[in-house]
Amino acid sequence: MFHGGSRVSSLWRCPIIPLVNLPHRLLINFNISSVSRAKGLDSLDEECDEFLPWLERKAGAKIFSVLSIGKSAYGRSLFASEIIRAGDCILKVPYSVQIAPDNLLPKIKAVLSDKVGTIAKLAIILLVEQQMGQDSEWAPYINCLPQHGDIHSTIFWSEYELNMIRQSSVYQETINHKDKIEKEYAVIVPALEQFPEIFEGATLKDFMRAYFLVTSRAWESTKGLSLIPFTDFMNHDGVSNSIVQFDEDKELSEVFADCNYSPGEEVLITYGKIPNATLLLDFGFTLAYNIHDQVHIQLNIPYHDTLRQMKLELLQQHPMPKMKDAIGFNCEDTFTIKEVRCPRGKGKGLPQSLRAFARILSCTSPEELSDLAMEAAQNDGRLARRPLKDSRREFQAHQMLLSHINHLIQEYDAAVELLDPANFPSMCKTFSIRRQMAHDLLTGELRVLKSASAWLKNYCAGLESTSHYQ
Repeated sequence: MFHGGSRVSSLWRCPIIPLVNLPHRLLINFNISSVSRAKGLDSLDEECDEFLPWLERKAGAKIFSVLSIGKSAYGRSLFASEIIRAGDCILKVPYSVQIAPDNLLPKIKAVLSDKVGTIAKLAIILLVEQQMGQDSEWAPYINCLPQHGDIHSTIFWSEYELNMIRQSSVYQETINHKDKIEKEYAVIVPALEQFPEIFEGATLKDFMRAYFLVTSRAWESTKGLSLIPFTDFMNHDGVSNSIVQFDEDKELSEVFADCNYSPGEEVLITYGKIPNATLLLDFGFTLAYNIHDQVHIQLNIPYHDTLRQMKLELLQQHPMPKMKDAIGFNCEDTFTIKEVRCPRGKGKGLPQSLRAFARILSCTSPEELSDLAMEAAQNDGRLARRPLKDSRREFQAHQMLLSHINHLIQEYDAAVELLDPANFPSMCKTFSIRRQMAHDLLTGELRVLKSASAWLKNYCAGLESTSHYQ
């Protein structure tokens, strides 16, 4: 039986869901910039020459593959070693050579708190194998994993570097995610201290790297969470349809090509429809142009609003779709905007719930709120999802929303301007990479905001032209 694997994103804290056709890679790859099908092989990775033969010996089976490990401008990658046709099976990795929580030493597992999650357990396994060095049975795999200097997730950025993306929600999410990892580390420390011969010298920084490596590579299937050596060298293409599949009958993971490849071309899969915000935090790279970019914005009912309590009660009676934030609390005033493709169209990408919230905010009398509640009760129960009957009030609601978005655009414009290379006359390689990532992130989110602004301007202009309100 075949199933598609899924990667679980940390950024938006999506719950693990039933397996679907398009997977989401769990967290972070060590790519450093945009990837493209046109990218070719710079050179074979001599450090990994023995990797595939070792994996096949360990599996006791042929890892059916037409791929080779090489180096490109974006780091370690997999490339076609011969002609590949769409539909070809290009990789088979047995479950027996995948690292799962079951690989945790029983004596360590016995002393771990029930609060220790699967990701942390896999991170501990990596720490154990790392400490064993060449004595580890997984040494060829462990040695191929990126070191601190190769990792560009924002959880490893300095405060100075993080300030480059302060306008984005990724800034606060990074802080929240680091805090979560530190708390998980605090939970496992008592267990680690019982085995100084194994974990001597292991630090929070080491655990954070191991945690990062797990969440960048592990796949969720019906078998559970596991690391799949060799497969996890495959990089992301936002338009690819190629995924990791699991054959439970044969107990192996497989990858099928979704297009033709010539020898030397990088072979890519999809991690899912992921915006740069997620790619940066969870995978440590960005795309120069990401069609899946989105922006989280917040709108709040001002404390000085005399109808604030009535509006809050109305929202409680007619709750809007809730988005989970970084630490799992419900954010009723946080909305996700995607790029609005057609300024004069229906505004797909601009959520109805955001426009409804704006209509509620614009109300200035109890009667207006009562009318909204009555309308919701008479229809589908959703509050303020239809245009306000008073076109003047509808105009004001959307003008308020437009003003808020235009203010964000001004902030983003200023932040992007500061990222001009001219403002950094001398940059080390790492900072240069991260500055470009910050630029990719902010320009993508700025594009989304500008598309929303253009749609709102057209909508407001239409209201003016069809009403007596001038």
